Amino acid sequence: MKESLHYLLMSDHFLFQKSLAASVRDTGLTPGQPKILDYLINHDGEIQREIAVSCHIEPASLTAILNGMENKGYIERRTDSGNRRSYHVYLTPLGRKYADRLSREFARIEAKALEGFSDSDAGLLQELLGRVYENMTKIQKEGTHK
Repeated sequence: MKESLHYLLMSDHFLFQKSLAASVRDTGLTPGQPKILDYLINHDGEIQREIAVSCHIEPASLTAILNGMENKGYIERRTDSGNRRSYHVYLTPLGRKYADRLSREFARIEAKALEGFSDSDAGLLQELLGRVYENMTKIQKEGTHK
């Protein structure tokens, strides 16, 4: 099979997401929420604007996702020093429970995806994908898609 890079990247992402959704169906997590919970594991208390940038989610979409997460008790939003323009987002105990479960599910899916890879091949793949990510991030910052 000789597919294009873009096809393989999109297909791998779709299949990864599909596997994740099936494995956490019982949690009630909706699309977009796992990415945010995963991000908050290492960035608890981050401001909404930074979450949107880091998770590659439009601010309006993020607000809707966070509203749903807050209603389900996964997160809470607080202002810092009375600055009502910047809300900080924190995991609740329930949100942390689901974030920890997501970490285990991500590790399980990654292990399955990398079956048959040597440690050096898996490391090389991660390095190369990191370089693709850096290049794509640079394109976005420059505002060009050429």
